[in-house]
Amino acid sequence: MLSAIRARGVEICELTLDVGLGTFQPIHSETLEDHVMHAESYEISPQAAQQVQAAYSALRPILAVGTTVVRALEDSALRAAEAGADTLVCPGKAEARLFIIPGFSFRVVNSLLTNFHLPRSTLLALVSAFAGRERILAAYRHAVEAGYRFYSYGDCMFIR
Repeated sequence: MLSAIRARGVEICELTLDVGLGTFQPIHSETLEDHVMHAESYEISPQAAQQVQAAYSALRPILAVGTTVVRALEDSALRAAEAGADTLVCPGKAEARLFIIPGFSFRVVNSLLTNFHLPRSTLLALVSAFAGRERILAAYRHAVEAGYRFYSYGDCMFIR
């Protein structure tokens, strides 16, 4: 997928992500709001922050490859806004405790490439927040009917 994206001339920047087992922990609480999200460390280099800013300023799409990238970029954008920074995202190391659920207002990411996630997962909540619950449920019905593979090494979907 990344080769196909590069072949289209898309500029790619990389983040450092420290994904823990908590990423895959199911939601055990009765409501999404009661779930306690684990922290994940990430680092955005000054160059990557500049690339994201330039894309945003030029109204170019910002595609996140993976839900952890979404969390890192959106967490960084919230930190930048809270600090009154003049940049969209803050470069540097940080920990995202951000739990993205339906109703979340995305500041950075407007396209997402991700795999199909398991029920009752924080990752499914994130893609539902991104694309809308009904659209995601329709996509998942299709995926089940067509025999798509789920989880980390399964099939993927492009959402915008």
